[in-house]
Amino acid sequence: MLNVGDKAPDFNLMSDEGEEVHLRDFAGKNVILYFYPKDDTPGCTKEACSFRDENDAFARRRAVILGVSLDDVQSHQSFKEKYGLPFTLLSDPDAAVSKAYDAYKQKNMYGRKFWGIERTTFIIGPDGRVKAVFPKVRVDGHHEEVLAALT
Repeated sequence: MLNVGDKAPDFNLMSDEGEEVHLRDFAGKNVILYFYPKDDTPGCTKEACSFRDENDAFARRRAVILGVSLDDVQSHQSFKEKYGLPFTLLSDPDAAVSKAYDAYKQKNMYGRKFWGIERTTFIIGPDGRVKAVFPKVRVDGHHEEVLAALT
């Protein structure tokens, strides 16, 4: 698990716009890097929409929001358009970045074990170091705790 003060792993992922995105592209800014299980599911939609609704508050704190899931670019495009998400969604189809950030875990649902993304958020500072980690995120009120950690 990455800890506060650790250098955040750089990455190279495809965005919902079909462009390569690297963490280093955001040097000098705070980055809210949130990992979520699946596009257009109830919890993930609620989380994305809460970040959407507070996008201006994040921007005032010089923060960029990046959502990461295993979904493909086309799924991200549909999800982003459907809910008017103003931030970038990144596709991590082989879970390489999710693993690097220790957000890819074995899960257990209804007695069935499988691997997938555990809802996790990182705040990465302008210097590329982890400023805060929110593991096992509960969606309700999460955007507020992330905003509070930026002040």
